Amino acid sequence: MTVTANPYLQGNFAPVHEEVTSTELVVTGQVPDVLCGRYLRNGPNPVSVPEPAAYHWFTGDGMVHGIRLRDGRAEWYRNRWVRSAEVARALGEEPRPGAVHAGMDFAANTNVIGHAGRTFAIVEAGARPYELTDELDTIGPCDFGGTLSGGYTAHPKRDPLTGELYAVSYYFGWGDDVEVTVLNAQARVRSSRRVTMGGPVSVHDTAITQRYVVLLDLPVTFSMEAVTAGALFPYRWQEGYHARIGLLPRDGDSTDVVWHDVEPCYVFHPMNAYDVADGDGIVLDVVRHPSMFRTQVLGPAEGSPTLERWHLDGHGSAVKEERLDDRGQEFPRVDERRVGLPHRYGYAVAVAESDGIVGTESVLIRHDLERGTSATRSFGRGAALGEAVFVPRADDADESDGWLMALVHSAETGSTALHILNADDLEGEAQAVIQLPQRVPAGFHGNWVPDGG
Repeated sequence: MTVTANPYLQGNFAPVHEEVTSTELVVTGQVPDVLCGRYLRNGPNPVSVPEPAAYHWFTGDGMVHGIRLRDGRAEWYRNRWVRSAEVARALGEEPRPGAVHAGMDFAANTNVIGHAGRTFAIVEAGARPYELTDELDTIGPCDFGGTLSGGYTAHPKRDPLTGELYAVSYYFGWGDDVEVTVLNAQARVRSSRRVTMGGPVSVHDTAITQRYVVLLDLPVTFSMEAVTAGALFPYRWQEGYHARIGLLPRDGDSTDVVWHDVEPCYVFHPMNAYDVADGDGIVLDVVRHPSMFRTQVLGPAEGSPTLERWHLDGHGSAVKEERLDDRGQEFPRVDERRVGLPHRYGYAVAVAESDGIVGTESVLIRHDLERGTSATRSFGRGAALGEAVFVPRADDADESDGWLMALVHSAETGSTALHILNADDLEGEAQAVIQLPQRVPAGFHGNWVPDGG
């Protein structure tokens, strides 16, 4: 495979090569005065030139980008590589102190969160979080004060009522087990359970309700054949795998899971889940991929991912699948105050059917799941839209009363800007557009971290 054959090293997927600090940001419109905090985004950005034939998008060194907002101003933009030992050495620096899990020391490249007043870059598959300073410099690998025995996930779910983070983590060295942890509001693991799945699965994400942790036991599993072939991300589609969804009581025993069969597919990201009011079941909204890493093994590009609503009765009957939207889409989000609770609105990025999440026209979708309608905002062909994060106007504001923050890259100008949109008026004029001093490559996840968050 030649350089031109790997799409994850081209265009806006190509890495940037400099760390920048800028305090002179051009703003169109007005940054809301109440937005005091940092918008953070993580993604792969190889520090050294990778071998194109083997490079998998999920394995690039992590780089965190941040924009600091305060009192109606955009104070700074920074981008920093997460200093795993290998990245630190490549940059001529000493490795940061701290113990890694099972030798799994690679730069966390998938998500970046604020918790207990601290900042963590996180990744899946066995590595620990890396703690960062408020200015995004690397402190080192973190085991939450010695309470995390193994690796962690890139997708913990925060209970808005308790502030605790629920995580489902996987690692090939655990065989068929995953680890379900609860991180308290002080960033210490208060409980940990091993749950046996149907195989050595890749569990990219999870969902919670007020009663359950949702386990996605789907047909992407660790492949020794891929390891032998030199794959950097050795997880592949497994034909004939018994696909199922488990409901684990949030404080129950590992053996208390109730399993529900589902048609084979793959889910990177649930949108949200919640308990039904009149029974033991749940409603689970997901972006469903028909398969994953079956024929395209360098990144997610196997058919159109669609928004589905799954109904689980809590007693083990097969999942009832309901299509909510035929359009290809990914990176679903809700108002974080509704995680694990009934939600009316959800947000997603439309994607091209033939390219998985590599789209040709960037469209942001707002779903009104109560009315069954949607609104969209197009950023035009050649633009690249990142995941949209909802920020409420106030702690007690209505579910759609706030802003959506998203990075948009312009192929025409080669630049990236942070767009702040009014969530209840997607087609209207942007609240603010903040031009960044350099391109932000296509990446994965991020969050708005308010001061003190």
